Amino acid sequence: MKKKKRILSFGLAVCCFVGLLGINTQKVKAAEYWPKDPETESPNAIVMEESTGTVLYDKNSTEQHCPASITKIMTTLLALENCSLDETVTFSKEAVYNTHGSGISRDVGEQMTMEECLYAVMLESANECAYAVAEHVGGTVENFVQMMNDKAAELGCVNTHFNNPHGLSEGEDATLHYTCCYDMALIAKAAYQNETFRVITSTKTYQIPPTNKHDEITYLQNHNEMIHAFKTRGQYLYEYCVGGKTGYTTAANSTLVTYAEKDDMTLICVIMNAQSPAQWTDSIALYNYYFENFSLYNVAQNETRLENGEMDTGMLNTNSSFVKIDPAGNIVLPKSAEFSEATPAVSYDNTSDDVLANIKYTFAGHDVGSADIISTGVKADTFSFDNVKSEEISTEAGTRTTTKHKFQINIWKVLLGILGVAALVVIAFLIWRFADNFYIIRHKYFSKSRPDKRYKTIKRNYRSKRRRRRRRK
Repeated sequence: MKKKKRILSFGLAVCCFVGLLGINTQKVKAAEYWPKDPETESPNAIVMEESTGTVLYDKNSTEQHCPASITKIMTTLLALENCSLDETVTFSKEAVYNTHGSGISRDVGEQMTMEECLYAVMLESANECAYAVAEHVGGTVENFVQMMNDKAAELGCVNTHFNNPHGLSEGEDATLHYTCCYDMALIAKAAYQNETFRVITSTKTYQIPPTNKHDEITYLQNHNEMIHAFKTRGQYLYEYCVGGKTGYTTAANSTLVTYAEKDDMTLICVIMNAQSPAQWTDSIALYNYYFENFSLYNVAQNETRLENGEMDTGMLNTNSSFVKIDPAGNIVLPKSAEFSEATPAVSYDNTSDDVLANIKYTFAGHDVGSADIISTGVKADTFSFDNVKSEEISTEAGTRTTTKHKFQINIWKVLLGILGVAALVVIAFLIWRFADNFYIIRHKYFSKSRPDKRYKTIKRNYRSKRRRRRRRK
């Protein structure tokens, strides 16, 4: 019997140990799990989550290659940032004759609005329109190209150099006009934040009305096969695609930038140096994979460690009255993970008057997003005493007046305050003494005002006796 009990106890102990081991293994596995990258045919590709900049897929994304017409994303972005859509663009001789390939056959001296030009640039990949836009925005194409390179550097591109506004690059020009998938994703991300750009890139067809050189309407079709059946009869249509730009030259092969939205998450896919139709098939496969395996989390709606004091914020006052998490901050995580498993770290780089700090999140060795800690604008109450003095301060820029609040105490007011407190103490003491002796005082008062009843009774009895004696006599 004892032997059976020992065997049973040993078996239960082993089961418990294995169960605990299994639970711990699952926790570690979940915390470290990151979905394995799928296979693609294209030699260079990247998938980036738009709101966080998180790179979900990377295949030789920093190798330099000719971008072809995806260059026009930068051209359109600069035009939208520096012009209004109703400005008139006039086509020069250089714009008409220095370009070839895709276009809409404009003439020298023809005039179109900037809006019409940008639709032609993005939908029909019109090279003469891109050239005319560059001249209009930059004054000269050379100035505009410098603007392109300056903007690329501002966005953090380190493997990019533009040499023209349209992407046509052959021979020696091909070595001067290059970028990479990662840099193009940064440019595409910046462009997508412009509302007008999102409208243009998602448009399937557009009509340019008659101009001073053309009496007929010019019909435009979007060359992006993932949102519009341009040549392939809908073979590569993708229901979640919301825009993009195509490109092709002999030097660049097929290039493609696309955007897709699903479940409140926007992904950017860049394909370069591909052999068609790999740019379409790889993009669709990558979108399906990462939409299926990743989710977007809003930091402000999910982060509780900041208010609970579980996050190291240094000297930052995290009182919810004064600071809050920027509602625009997001992180992207595998669907198998929970928000609380992402590791936060507070950074004080790139702060401003409104941005007090930044929370950067990592998961399984990946940067997965961030959120700013911003000021709510609420100011603490200030307490000033008697003397608030204005002082004039001389600086190199001149003399200015500043007000300084000093804690200077008036001694007479302090003494009056002390006397007032002492008077209150005395009054309170007297009230307490009176209440404590109330019944004694009351008894003494009534004793003096009223004769003793016993004396009255004796006196009354004495008078009665005298009367009786008189009657007897």
